[in-house]
Amino acid sequence: MTVQRLDNTAIVVEDLDAAVAFFTALGLSIDGRAEISGPWADETVGLEGIRSEIAVLRTPDGHGRIELTHYREPEAVPAAPPAPNTIGLHRVMFAVDDLEATVERLLPHGAELLGEIAQYEDAYLLCYLRGPSGIIVALAQEIG
Repeated sequence: MTVQRLDNTAIVVEDLDAAVAFFTALGLSIDGRAEISGPWADETVGLEGIRSEIAVLRTPDGHGRIELTHYREPEAVPAAPPAPNTIGLHRVMFAVDDLEATVERLLPHGAELLGEIAQYEDAYLLCYLRGPSGIIVALAQEIG
């Protein structure tokens, strides 16, 4: 038995609408929104009394998906935004066709560059930025 595919990456957010606006500005499209609750949700996640809302967004190529989750019950536990070198899952990376235009499009949605747009050899333009709820998003534009 082997893995068939990576289905999605889930990100817990404080403001679901703001996070959806950020990721749609990035170029993802909404695949669906749903209210999540009930015994099956409690059993799956290992928490009791779950009431949450999710939005699933899909990349333009149709293969990648992000699930944004806002917990109503139990309330999400706030944490300081992680530094890029924090152990554990710390960023989501997207390939883009125009990195500078993408960053400009995301700034009105609360994006903040963590450093600068950098060039790696003659191959890529790269940057890290912080998005909604402290999410680190990396962008890469192939130039070679």
